[in-house]
Amino acid sequence: MTLLELTIKDHLGKVISFTREDAVLRIKSDSKASIYIPYRQILSVDFQPNSGILTVLYLHRKKQADPLGLVKLGGVHQGSTVDVTTQWAESLMTHVYENSGVERHRRLKVLVNPHGGVRKGVSVFLKTVEPIFRAARCSLDVTYTTHRGHAFDIAKNLPLDYDAIITVSGDGLIHEVLNGFAQHEDPRKALSIPIAPIPTGSGNGLSLNLLGPERGFDVTEAALNAIKGEHMKVDVFSLTQSGKRTISFMSQALGLMADLDIGTENLRWMGDTRFMVGLLRGILKFKACPVQLSYKIAESDKVKMAEDLFKLQADRNSQGQTSITPVTSGGLPPLMNLPDDTEGWTTYDKPILYVYAGKGPYVGRDYMAFPVSQPDDGLIDVTVQPVSSRKEILSSLGGAAKGETYWQPSLHYVKAHAYRIKPLTPKEVHQKLATLLTPYGYYAVNFSPPRPNISTGGKNLVTNINQ
Repeated sequence: MTLLELTIKDHLGKVISFTREDAVLRIKSDSKASIYIPYRQILSVDFQPNSGILTVLYLHRKKQADPLGLVKLGGVHQGSTVDVTTQWAESLMTHVYENSGVERHRRLKVLVNPHGGVRKGVSVFLKTVEPIFRAARCSLDVTYTTHRGHAFDIAKNLPLDYDAIITVSGDGLIHEVLNGFAQHEDPRKALSIPIAPIPTGSGNGLSLNLLGPERGFDVTEAALNAIKGEHMKVDVFSLTQSGKRTISFMSQALGLMADLDIGTENLRWMGDTRFMVGLLRGILKFKACPVQLSYKIAESDKVKMAEDLFKLQADRNSQGQTSITPVTSGGLPPLMNLPDDTEGWTTYDKPILYVYAGKGPYVGRDYMAFPVSQPDDGLIDVTVQPVSSRKEILSSLGGAAKGETYWQPSLHYVKAHAYRIKPLTPKEVHQKLATLLTPYGYYAVNFSPPRPNISTGGKNLVTNINQ
């Protein structure tokens, strides 16, 4: 019979009891009310037979709006033998790691960018993130990047014996790592090592997609994901220009959406607020983007794309935790959509304000640009905003954080196998090529079901989904 409850007495003489319940550890101290710690938030349980001291380290949020904080409880075990206490500690560790599909003591390669975003990467890592990793007894190999391209060089030559790559920065460092992996002597095996971001950049789009908008900037939640996250295969894109191939993992922008990012580089001190400043500047200028867009369409029915997403989410929730895909070696997939390919392309023939394409719903806390994006559908979500009016663009901003711009009649939204921008050459998707760590196994997005009877210029978007 497994012992469910254990009692210790700390150095102040306070009695603390631990009781294992379904998926949580109940902790009660003297006359205080019990607190309940989910197994996911328990980092380590250690018992020293010689001293009789049991130590439990976990993350706890005092209030719902508070970030997780590291807590350490320890004391001499009471009323149980050394063997029983040893068994209790090991059994709890098995429940919070192996039984949850997570390996203990992950070997982490940590890349810290001192200059990213608001330049707080080093202090965030040393004061908050590293103590959490140490509490979970992770093995750490830490490098502080010194120049642009440093992470690329590290990834290109990295030994492939780490359990995860941790980037303490914004999305730019992740871009370097993925492109370094693409140049590795064994790209497929390198890209199978999951990446987990610690959000210290300006936009932190990937972190928002993995942790959700409420926790996407929470560095303690991100550190916990690095320790306990499950593997999630994710598509990446090849961007080819002038014969050079680059890996892209999140979004590509032209026109207004590119200007609001590139045009606010000098405002990084503002955090993600700089993007809203750039957007308003762009709306004031309201200039068309002189490009021709072509794409290989897979789906353009907005209602069907939303219904497919909801069905997929329901299926994943019923299936539970995903299994780890076996690691394979080899080079990058060959490019399929070459410049001389002319079959199956559709050209968008209206004046364009911006083109925004990507993978992952969120590009910022205030903008769910690709709400029906799926991590591994082998497709790229492409949005096109034709030149309309400033009033229409401004009126759509209110619901942007919830993906409501998706339903705007004027926004052209398709899922495509590849797309081209003249004079650029194509981008295409490599299904499930890269790997991330995630708490859920899918993008953390809360997107409303399709609205009934959405009209777009006299055309009804509602279709029979059973057709």
